[in-house]
Amino acid sequence: MKKFIVILGILLIVIFTGSILKDQIIKFVITTVATQVTGAPVHIDGFSLSVSSQSVRISGFKIYNPKGFSRGILVDLPKINVKYDLGALLKKKLHLVNVAIEIKEIGLERNKEGKLNVDELKVVKQGGKQGSKPAEQMPMQLDMLSLGMGRIVSKDYSAGAEPVVKVYDINIHKSYKNITSVQQLAALILAEPMKAAGIQGAAIYGVAMLTGVAVLPVAVALTFMGRDSVQQEFTVTFDNVYEEALKVLRRQGKIANEDKARGIINAGIKSAQVNVKIIKKTVNRTQVVVSARKYLLPKPEIAGGILYEISAKLN
Repeated sequence: MKKFIVILGILLIVIFTGSILKDQIIKFVITTVATQVTGAPVHIDGFSLSVSSQSVRISGFKIYNPKGFSRGILVDLPKINVKYDLGALLKKKLHLVNVAIEIKEIGLERNKEGKLNVDELKVVKQGGKQGSKPAEQMPMQLDMLSLGMGRIVSKDYSAGAEPVVKVYDINIHKSYKNITSVQQLAALILAEPMKAAGIQGAAIYGVAMLTGVAVLPVAVALTFMGRDSVQQEFTVTFDNVYEEALKVLRRQGKIANEDKARGIINAGIKSAQVNVKIIKKTVNRTQVVVSARKYLLPKPEIAGGILYEISAKLN
């Protein structure tokens, strides 16, 4: 009996170790293929594959900026859930029944030369042509994709010493059918949130069209036009928040007027009128409300950019 328990223990250790090694090997392969397709560094925090439920869970999938840009994150996907067809996989065909991807943030960056980071990715430069696939890539069929889009943080370093920062809160979910290549999937993840935010002039749109990816209707952009303000609470004193907000506004533009007693700062930034309201909630809890308008039209992306900069200084 004792010998049986020892053998069983050894067997369980072998199975457990083999499972870990299997996941690590597949994680390495996915990271390598994704890096080849995008031409940018890719990192995965966690990977788990289940044969019994024919499912895959990936956490912390991040694509970093290509060469010529900052070392920041281009795409942050905290959660990817996949249902796959094991029978097809045994026949060396990648059939994904359902994929759910959550996009936490896309970090758009335009460098001093005016180049956009997404347009410098390998998948864009090669134009999404089928002939550009890595030779070892197996045929792929994705039946249904559910894509959750969080926000886009856009930083433009081409305008001057300080980057122009805009934040687009998208917060929508869309579904797509019949995706037949990794290139299509990559172009869709990048292009669809940008189109939803109304961002124009990116080469990634042309790639998305060439690969056959359906685009979001233009009307989606109207969801951003109904408000001109954003807000956030910080566990920081009123005085500290006010001073940091003042520094950000001075760096980004020109202060029109300020009233610390009322917690109000008004500034002109890139032809937009920006108003910051700082509200003391408790001794160490402060709320910041930022609104922006340009030619009387609401500009939530500018307000979001200012709040993003304030938050970066306080956190």
